[in-house]
Amino acid sequence: MTRVQVAPVLLNWACERAGFTIGELAHRFPQLPAWERGDSRPTLKQLEGFARATHAPLGFLFLQEPPIETVPIPDFRTVANAQVRRPSPDLLDTLYICQQRQDWYKDFERAMGGTPLAFVGSVTVRQDAVRAAARIRHVLGFEVEERRRLPTWTDALRRFIEQADDMGVLVMASGVVGSNNRRKLDPQEFRGFALSDSIAPLVFVNGADTKAAQLFTLAHELVHIWLGQSALSDAQVASLPDHEVERWCNQVAAELLVPLDLFRDEYNRRAELRDETSRLARCFKVSTLVILRRMHDVGGLSRDAYWTAYDEELARLRALPKGTGGNFYLTLGARASKRFARALVVSTLEGRASFTEAFRLLGFKKMATFEDLRHSLGLGV
Repeated sequence: MTRVQVAPVLLNWACERAGFTIGELAHRFPQLPAWERGDSRPTLKQLEGFARATHAPLGFLFLQEPPIETVPIPDFRTVANAQVRRPSPDLLDTLYICQQRQDWYKDFERAMGGTPLAFVGSVTVRQDAVRAAARIRHVLGFEVEERRRLPTWTDALRRFIEQADDMGVLVMASGVVGSNNRRKLDPQEFRGFALSDSIAPLVFVNGADTKAAQLFTLAHELVHIWLGQSALSDAQVASLPDHEVERWCNQVAAELLVPLDLFRDEYNRRAELRDETSRLARCFKVSTLVILRRMHDVGGLSRDAYWTAYDEELARLRALPKGTGGNFYLTLGARASKRFARALVVSTLEGRASFTEAFRLLGFKKMATFEDLRHSLGLGV
């Protein structure tokens, strides 16, 4: 039986990268401690299994030293005001999947005679945030009155995604890596990212976050598209990022969702804080955290009162039970962007894309899944 040489430092790197220790994986790979000590070597099949368990590229395990992995787009995330250094395998794989889908869709659009989208790169951080938000809102048709009539935040998010989709933006919202429900994304690591492109702009929203929080993330990442800049963000309404671009995107996103002039007219400062926060969140279909921020912006809450209320509300939201999934095929369309999924399914049915390529980009292996997705998208009977 052929065994392969693997540097112990690579085994430790793969475990640490995936958030495990050698001991935590020893129940799945009983010989792992011996491999790490250099007392024995794994077979190629065993190493392949280890690579799958740690989500590490197999080829990396044959290197002499651990590779330095970096996020392939500008990274504006911070935790406690410190830049995040090491991306998780889940984040990296999500980025790579989205880049592959974007590349495919860009080629598709060019083949179909697609032209650059005028709104990509049409604003700059030197512009007034209120005017920039009004411009974006007008292009999207994202009006407060329409949101006010929608019954839930989920309906508001779905409508917001549809409006961006209609403009040509690929919006992918998922709480897992690809279609792997065992690899859940962590909103504390990242909330979304934008992959700017004049023909195939793409926004990814971490679907593991609350629906109200996803609305702010989508607004924030769309501002990046309007700037014409790719970015990885944590997109928290309360944060005041050091980076000028992130700070401006937060300002525009807040104004896009909750225009300050309308908020002043709607805000009852004499009402009890929690009741008024909840009422305004329902009115504008945003998170209560956004409402608290706007209360502070119009002078309704002092800085200290704002942070006290924010911390209490954040703790309450984190204690709420998580929602459940939905229809898999409707979710699959949202995960991969309905615009993208529709284009890929049609191209496959017309013979311009292979089923192998479609399955790889959509993240499944069964023809029955493809057929069900086709029906859910309204593409044939």
